[in-house]
Amino acid sequence: MIVSMKPPYDISPKILKLISSISEKIGEVNANYLSKQSPQLRKQNRIKTIHSSLQIEGNTLTEEQITALIENKRVIGPQKDVVEVLNAIKVYDKLNNYEFLSEKSFLTAHQNLMTGLINKSGEYRKQGVGIVKGTKLEHVAPPYKNVPYLMKDLFKYLKDTNELTLIKSCVFHYEMEFIHPFIDGNGRMGRLWQTLILMSEYPIFEFLPFETLISKTQKDYYKSLAVSDKLGKSTIFIEYMLNVINQSLESLLSYNNRILKDTDRLEHFISLQIKSFTRKDYMNVFKDISSATASRDLKKGIVLKLFKSAGTMNKTEYLLK
Repeated sequence: MIVSMKPPYDISPKILKLISSISEKIGEVNANYLSKQSPQLRKQNRIKTIHSSLQIEGNTLTEEQITALIENKRVIGPQKDVVEVLNAIKVYDKLNNYEFLSEKSFLTAHQNLMTGLINKSGEYRKQGVGIVKGTKLEHVAPPYKNVPYLMKDLFKYLKDTNELTLIKSCVFHYEMEFIHPFIDGNGRMGRLWQTLILMSEYPIFEFLPFETLISKTQKDYYKSLAVSDKLGKSTIFIEYMLNVINQSLESLLSYNNRILKDTDRLEHFISLQIKSFTRKDYMNVFKDISSATASRDLKKGIVLKLFKSAGTMNKTEYLLK
């Protein structure tokens, strides 16, 4: 049994309403197979995630320049910004290699994210830090000697199976920012680790760029952190982050009034690894399409050499390659 002090927050009516709304939208995402996004859409969303998360930290590279770096093309820009993007590309490409419950994995991710940007990346700070906004000291982080103990407690909290994943992801993000365990890279690590925590239950978050909305509402992001600091609990930050997640899911669902294309359906069906099937089996998976649409899909699947067919008319059987 894991025993740890639960970080302070209240379950407000707004939090309950947002959790309900998010849960409904995740169900809709799964029902519409939007969790099985096309490789092109996944790539676009990955670029948006990297661009937005680093833009919050002052990175000046555009989405086009980040795309070029992903494609191993040369980009002209500040060396620090290029290194930040290259590091982020490597980290987000290997998201599934990190274990959200592991403090060791957390430190490895920071090392990979901040290599070439700070000395001793992947290590907790050994000095006191304060966060200054303009001329005002916004936040004084806990003494550096307390950091290892505070982070151990925070990872114990992550193992609490009684807590909702949606809540845990927000609480971890806030508490990590409050502890400010690193000299630099705390913001991007908070957003990265929240993504990993959410992915542990909802795979769609690997490619859902909620950082884009944080980037567009930076004032609200920092305000929710500051207000939570003053209140001594993360309630306001949880409300802010759940609203961001809710709106990001809303954007995905209304993406160009997105209707699944034949290639989206075929990609999802192939992923089910059904070795032998009929048109009826295909329609049992996609219950809202007509028999004519199913026939067109399957014909395209043969043209794309995803499977081959045997038999004719209603007795046609399809065999996965």
